[in-house]
Amino acid sequence: MSSINVDDESDSATFPGQRPPRATVGSAHIEEEVFGKAYDPRTVRRIWEFVHPYRMRIYLSVAAVLVFTATQLAIPLIIGFAIDAGMTQGGDTTNLVWAIAAFATVVVLNFAASWVQEKQVGQVAENVLFDMRRAMFARLQAVSLSFMDKTEVGRLMSRLQGDVNSMQEFLETSVISIGDLVLLFGIVGVLLSLDWALGLLTLATMPALFIVRIFWLPRAKRAFWAAHETNSATNGAMAEGINGVRTIQNLDRQHVNFDLYDDKAWANHKTQLTGSKYAQVMVPIVDTLTGISMATVIVVGGSMVLNGGLQVGVIVAFLFYIQRFFDPIRSLTMQYSIMQRAMTSGRRITEVLDVPVSIADKPDAKTLTGDMDGSVDFDNVVFGYDPKRPVLKNVSFHVNPGETVALVGPTGSGKTSAMALVHRFYEVQSGAVRVGGFDVRDITQESLGEQVAMVLQEPFLFTGSVFENIRYNKASATLDDVIAASKAVGAHEFIARLPDGYDTILEQRGSNFSLGQRQLLSFARALVADAKILVLDEATANIDSYTERQIQKALETLLEGRTGLVIAHRLATIRGADRIIVLQNGELIEQGNHDQLMAKNGLYARLYTMNYASFDDIPDELVNSVSEEKGRT
Repeated sequence: MSSINVDDESDSATFPGQRPPRATVGSAHIEEEVFGKAYDPRTVRRIWEFVHPYRMRIYLSVAAVLVFTATQLAIPLIIGFAIDAGMTQGGDTTNLVWAIAAFATVVVLNFAASWVQEKQVGQVAENVLFDMRRAMFARLQAVSLSFMDKTEVGRLMSRLQGDVNSMQEFLETSVISIGDLVLLFGIVGVLLSLDWALGLLTLATMPALFIVRIFWLPRAKRAFWAAHETNSATNGAMAEGINGVRTIQNLDRQHVNFDLYDDKAWANHKTQLTGSKYAQVMVPIVDTLTGISMATVIVVGGSMVLNGGLQVGVIVAFLFYIQRFFDPIRSLTMQYSIMQRAMTSGRRITEVLDVPVSIADKPDAKTLTGDMDGSVDFDNVVFGYDPKRPVLKNVSFHVNPGETVALVGPTGSGKTSAMALVHRFYEVQSGAVRVGGFDVRDITQESLGEQVAMVLQEPFLFTGSVFENIRYNKASATLDDVIAASKAVGAHEFIARLPDGYDTILEQRGSNFSLGQRQLLSFARALVADAKILVLDEATANIDSYTERQIQKALETLLEGRTGLVIAHRLATIRGADRIIVLQNGELIEQGNHDQLMAKNGLYARLYTMNYASFDDIPDELVNSVSEEKGRT
């Protein structure tokens, strides 16, 4: 695909008040196919899977469209008959009465068929779109995190919204296109049957229309494609700017980010104007050809009437048919572009529906129950987000039931990756991770999620009440359960001071609460979940000292009777662990409790000395060792 050049400064003269692009960096530019084949059998089959449950309504709609088309073909004939009957039979009103009755009947049928068709197609389209969105969302909820890590959220939103809307446009108009085709051929047939010579002369403008379309269509496709692509890029930049507004303001990048967005909006502005130009150019062309055809009928047909070779009613019918003749052509031209967009949108939708679920339950997967012992085992685990660059290399360790184990190590050593494997967010390349003695690949993900609770460094809270967020993982929890958990972690006091208490509504991601308060709520959520294994991934990293003391007290309650896996850089959390596992470059370097590791004078002792304690508490030989290492680095 060709890219859109947005760096042409000469264009600025075309649109006063605008300016050429200035920013040079920003969101990654990912080109996406917008127009494809007008008919893709595989895509149609996949779409039909969603339409199939409503096929009887579709058949009814097609029948209604055919009736509607038949009434459109009949009306000019009835009018022509009425004119000829009234003018040639000396004022005999019998035929006129019959013509009026027929006209009234046809009008009623026309209205009824149109109403049935619009109602049925509209309902089918909405039902199909609802099913598509549900299927796509369900798929995205099931795919592995490795897919989400590599996929831009804005692009997924584009498929969930923009592509589904393109399918809506296609579904609502596809049945009408059947009527347009029938109407087009029906008009040609009726014109030739009324007078074949005048009919052929009237249709002489058709070759000109096809020649225009031959030159128009490829240019229009490129223009529409460019407009769609730049619109997608603009929406992506907008989403990124909105989601990152805190960082943008913190780094004082408002002007730079505005320029980034302005560049994409400017490119979209130009391509949309070009696309609009190609979309509108066909309207005056079709109107001109319609006028030429009508003029031909009036001049040639009028002379035939004067010579007695043709009736006036036929000429009137001709004029009505010509006026309607180019409408289905104009409609089908639009339908062609709609179908192209729909085929591509359909392929993009099916790509989401066909995203492989790399982490799925085995057919005979066991259910992990609450009476499992809570042990965790890593057996020669090898894992990497990129298989060629493993993050964990033959890591093996055992966590006893009820034991609190801390994982420490430099950034990038694989601590968080190891914890993600416990919840089976990713699949190991080799080796095994066992929970309660079961390989995580042999148990259901749902039951594993019930027994492994996680508290992350950045707590994610959902829009809703405090009560709903705390019991998020356990909908059966009562208000008493939530209050008890909140008291245990020290969150009840600040919740009780809120205007609506536990019914207080959280804004987006809980932005109306402090980070410490959000973290306490996430602790309460983990306690309500009542899981056997608790994973704390640097859960106290961004907490102030006062809140940390609250959390340290809460941890005693939280970890009581549970297995704890802790990633933390805070002294209190690490020193209180039963055992500490030290990772470096994805390998297990050493393990033991705090005193044992300090006595070894290894990596943990060096990390502890540099980051976790004052030099007054460290033996002189260890201080000298650290000082020498700092000098070397």
